[in-house]
Amino acid sequence: MTSAANTSALSNAKSKPITRYEIPELDTLPQDIREKILAVQEKSGFVPNVFLALSRRPAEFRAFFAYHDALMIKDTGSLTKADREMIVTATSAKNNCLYCVMAHGAILRIYAKNPQIADQVAINHLKADITLRQKAMLDFAIKVCMDSQSVNDEDYAVLRTHDFDEEDIWDIAAITAFFGMSNRMANTISMRPNEEFYMLGRQPKK
Repeated sequence: MTSAANTSALSNAKSKPITRYEIPELDTLPQDIREKILAVQEKSGFVPNVFLALSRRPAEFRAFFAYHDALMIKDTGSLTKADREMIVTATSAKNNCLYCVMAHGAILRIYAKNPQIADQVAINHLKADITLRQKAMLDFAIKVCMDSQSVNDEDYAVLRTHDFDEEDIWDIAAITAFFGMSNRMANTISMRPNEEFYMLGRQPKK
């Protein structure tokens, strides 16, 4: 790894603090974590701050991204990648998590090819330009987020009428619960969204 890569990856961290905690230098991190951070930088053109924030705890970094990928990057089930990001955006808004709303809202805009959808879903999914199936999905996700002890058989029955099966329903709940943890940590450590997130997916690619 070059010093240029170090400088590029940590540029946001050095210009503005991205969390309450100090970010370690990439050269001090275990090789697998350095490689993952640099791969993300190569693909995206920047390093999302969550990678830098969690790098200070390598075991948690590995566990977090393993579970993230198991939930968000999969080929089974009927949930699309846009559906999954929609769940994160809507429930993160309920948890007042600026980082996750901005980061996952940006990914949602890209997957949905819709520059307005993330703002609509974050503010009021019932008024958003999404399908009735997606509204039912978010109704359930928000209930899991805000009132999980009240989830009952009727909630499952409603989702089945929209062709969600048992594994889809598990996915909706698991995504909501996982990012509920992420939201709370991001808020507690004051994790700042990358500036790049604010404009991603808002304008067609030239």
